Amino acid sequence: MATEYGRGHEYGYGYGPRDGRSGPGTGAGVERRHRLPAGLRAPFEARSWREFAYVLLSLPIGVLMFTYAVTMLALGAGLLVTFLGIPVLAAGLAGCRGLGALERARARGLLRLEVAEPEPLRVRGSGLMAWVGAVLKSGTSWRHLLYAVLHFPWAVFSFVVAVNFWAYGWALLTYPLWFWLFPVYGGQDGLQLYGDETHRIYLDNPFEITVTALVGLLFTLATPWIVRALTLVDRLLVHGLLGPSRLATRVVELESDRGVVVDTAAADLRRIERDLHDGAQARLVALAMDLGMAREKLAEDPRAAARMVDEAHGEVKTALQELRDLARGIHPAVLTDRGLDAALSAVASR
Repeated sequence: MATEYGRGHEYGYGYGPRDGRSGPGTGAGVERRHRLPAGLRAPFEARSWREFAYVLLSLPIGVLMFTYAVTMLALGAGLLVTFLGIPVLAAGLAGCRGLGALERARARGLLRLEVAEPEPLRVRGSGLMAWVGAVLKSGTSWRHLLYAVLHFPWAVFSFVVAVNFWAYGWALLTYPLWFWLFPVYGGQDGLQLYGDETHRIYLDNPFEITVTALVGLLFTLATPWIVRALTLVDRLLVHGLLGPSRLATRVVELESDRGVVVDTAAADLRRIERDLHDGAQARLVALAMDLGMAREKLAEDPRAAARMVDEAHGEVKTALQELRDLARGIHPAVLTDRGLDAALSAVASR
């Protein structure tokens, strides 16, 4: 990603990038606008309108998904007495998986909710029946079906609540601008009134109009937070039913940990090979050459040969010490016997 956002932004609680850049539209006006409390600027933020758009789209999409899921489930169950029932049911579940992918994309675009792809369909074998069996055995398929069923009533509820709050809020807030559009007629007390004659309460004096606008302002300021609370349930549904299962997530984590362990072991093996080649092996080669030269001089110059044997003996001790250090580095005995602190102290002392 070009811009890194903090954790709060990922879950919908942040309003800007974390890297210190202000982004486009910087200036004193933007600074003053952002100094307003979140409750006052919420009705005018893009995030509030994205969430409202998500709620609006949830109704037709929820109707489509619910109708498809129930129809395919009922059709497949009704045809179970024939050989077509199971393939039809599998096709319905596969369609729910496709609709779930669209829902994840919609949540990512409007709610900024990043949900990992669920585990892929594992088909063992070839042929139609292998695919049908894989779809029916997949827990992901049934979770997508459950999402289609559960999301529909919540979509209806959230749509009604969000639309009513927004409509009443803006209608009452702007009431001073349009109340005069009502027809004027004479009341029982002879006063000129605005509104339908069937109304028992008339909001046409300055105090009533002001109170109406203030109530509309409260509705308008509260509606984005109400819509945000509604979308929290949508986030839970998308994340819990359309994302990977806990078992699949754990498997991915274990595979990642296994890869790290394998890479670490390979790096340690290369280090051991390098240390053997550059250290002990080089000393042993030099030792063999020194002993060969000492053998040649043994008859001519016994003292020089003895001196070379002594030097070779020292080289043997040094090579043995390097091999011990190398073996101790692979698995220090002090690490097993006395713990990490003692092992680090031993390494530091050397």
